[in-house]
Amino acid sequence: MGETVPITANDGGRFTGYLARPKVGKGPGIVLIQEIFGVNAVMRGIADWYAGRGFLVLCPDLFWRQKPGVELSDRSPAEWQQGVAYMKGMVQDAAVADVAAALDLVRSHPGGNGKAGCVGYCMGGRLAFLAAARLAPDASVGYYGVGIERLLGEAASIRTPLMLHIAGRDAHCPVPAQVQIEEALAGRPGITLHHYRDSDHAFARVGGEHYEPAMAELADLRSLEFFVRHLMGGPIR
Repeated sequence: MGETVPITANDGGRFTGYLARPKVGKGPGIVLIQEIFGVNAVMRGIADWYAGRGFLVLCPDLFWRQKPGVELSDRSPAEWQQGVAYMKGMVQDAAVADVAAALDLVRSHPGGNGKAGCVGYCMGGRLAFLAAARLAPDASVGYYGVGIERLLGEAASIRTPLMLHIAGRDAHCPVPAQVQIEEALAGRPGITLHHYRDSDHAFARVGGEHYEPAMAELADLRSLEFFVRHLMGGPIR
């Protein structure tokens, strides 16, 4: 369903992304923001899933400034360490700017409808939060974002609908961090928090150690309804 396409960075560089198109007609855009494992089979599968439901999905390679084309597995401890190293080596502001370039591409793409949202996982969940604060996508969704509690000062800038999926047993976002996020964001207009009390980090990663099909489906359907409402202009009927 997808293909690799070029993206022009805001600083003039060039990188690539995986683009999945709807099978029929045009669709609103979604920028899919990767985990630490790069644009791998899991990310491509998510892109294809949304494309199969009528969205134009672009998953940009956010590690390109270090090494283009990183594609790792979550099953290998050595590859985990590589992914962590790439995440630590990533310049966060540059990554947000690359998400902005991807948003520009899907908004202007002839297969789109001019609207575009973001959805991110783990590291990408944090970047989806920052995108909502800095880039004003039409909607943004973050799954078990890592480090959001350190960025809550940016919440005042959020003017776009934002949904966060929070895993109760997430060691990468432990309970004290979850409480900080809840206290800072709960009740803010346009922000929706969903808690999965008995789920662990990456509960929606297909094939992962903590994958929970039922909770993943619940979160995905919530995200889908959120995007339909904000990118397609109405509720699912």
